[in-house]
Amino acid sequence: MLTDSHTHLYLDAFADDRNEVVERAFENGITRMYLPNIDAKTVEPLLNLTRAFPSRCFPMLGLHPTSVNEDYPSELEVIASHMEQNRVAAIGEIGIDLYWDKTFQPQQEAAFQHQLEQAKEMNLPVVIHARESFKEIFKVMDRVWDSSLKGIFHSFTGGREELEKIRDYRFMIGINGIVTFKNSGLAEVAREIPPDRLLLETDAPFLAPVPFRGKRNESSYLLHTAEKLAGIHGMNLDRLASVTTENALKIFTLH
Repeated sequence: MLTDSHTHLYLDAFADDRNEVVERAFENGITRMYLPNIDAKTVEPLLNLTRAFPSRCFPMLGLHPTSVNEDYPSELEVIASHMEQNRVAAIGEIGIDLYWDKTFQPQQEAAFQHQLEQAKEMNLPVVIHARESFKEIFKVMDRVWDSSLKGIFHSFTGGREELEKIRDYRFMIGINGIVTFKNSGLAEVAREIPPDRLLLETDAPFLAPVPFRGKRNESSYLLHTAEKLAGIHGMNLDRLASVTTENALKIFTLH
């Protein structure tokens, strides 16, 4: 019984076979899938999928950092209105992404802080996207963090220094197919993540694990990441599945 803590199965990449992809995940033992939002336009497709599979797919709503521009306050208002009408498992995915473009870095930082504060007010966990931005993420986190704030650093690709900082926040750490990439270096760092802080994710349709690297990712491929992490931590697959699913149940408000 595995849990995919981060998968975008509502995106157009799955338009032709979405139900089959979801069913294939179930057949491979992935019993829960958590869906992170991107922007105001993706809310309805996301919610439609959670309504179609209410005991398997769970919504998370937030504004992705690469969707932040000068109009971000109105996007946040739309997403907040949906959160008033729908129960969500977390606020996400949110954060800062400086890989593609730094034009809206101040707006990204402001939107990130706003959503962190919103999470504290609503007693919800957050799902954080950090790409080329750990320094900036930590600066904002240090301004607002207290013990009431909980969440996940998804698609972790940092080193030991970043890992220690995240452990200080007592956040969970999401690992996906990158850990199976030969030259990623993530396996060495993942070995140092305490099992009680570890979550599995696909980030589908992105970052498919070996042997599907370069192809469309899907939640059923989580099994390959799980097998890799089980080996890294010296566990059998059933034990890793149990531990990571238990961690997901602890952090998310819906399951």
